Amino acid sequence: MTGRFKLAPESAGGILLPIVAALLAYVFWGTPVVYPLKIFVVFLHELCHGLAAVATGGQIERIELSAAEGGLCVTRGGSRFLSLNAGYLGSLALGASFVVVGARSRYDRAVVALIGFVTLAVTLLYVRSAFGFVYGLTAGATLLLVAARLPPTASDLALRVIGAVSCLYAVWDIASDVLLRDARGSDAAALAELTGLPSAAWGLGWTLLSLGVSGWAFWLASDARMDGKR
Repeated sequence: MTGRFKLAPESAGGILLPIVAALLAYVFWGTPVVYPLKIFVVFLHELCHGLAAVATGGQIERIELSAAEGGLCVTRGGSRFLSLNAGYLGSLALGASFVVVGARSRYDRAVVALIGFVTLAVTLLYVRSAFGFVYGLTAGATLLLVAARLPPTASDLALRVIGAVSCLYAVWDIASDVLLRDARGSDAAALAELTGLPSAAWGLGWTLLSLGVSGWAFWLASDARMDGKR
């Protein structure tokens, strides 16, 4: 119908799947089912710190992941301001991209394979904690197997689920690290020392941006006008 936009049934699935995935992730947040996804989001967070440093003339020295869902990226040089912001904002951008690509691209398997390859490469080059090294190799190999051995729908689902959890994990992590308890040691605390702006302000800004970008990504995933899989 000219001049009006109607959401197609398949488009509704595009937006419902990441939302349902996120809701189920929160329901089963403390269980082994969601645990590997949470660690993967921590991996993306730390990798984005490092990529920002590299992009601004620095280098990554090492990345660490812990079984307690902690992470550390040690860098040398580059912009400390951009690197500190890149943890949450970079993983948020990646998550939003995964949601949209999973819903609207025909190249799900290629993207999942690329993510798996990058995970393996980063692990071999930079991850220096025992837990993180084993996890990175396992996660990378699993993603490559999903892309190579399982039907395309498996790669589609993997992108949307990883994307949804990555988008919304930022909200949970920011709230727990900055807004609900002592922020010492967090990215927001480091930015507060660097800029003089309170850590709570950084946390609130990141939270609002996370909600906005997540909503935008879910909307793009549902937009029939962008349905590249039809």
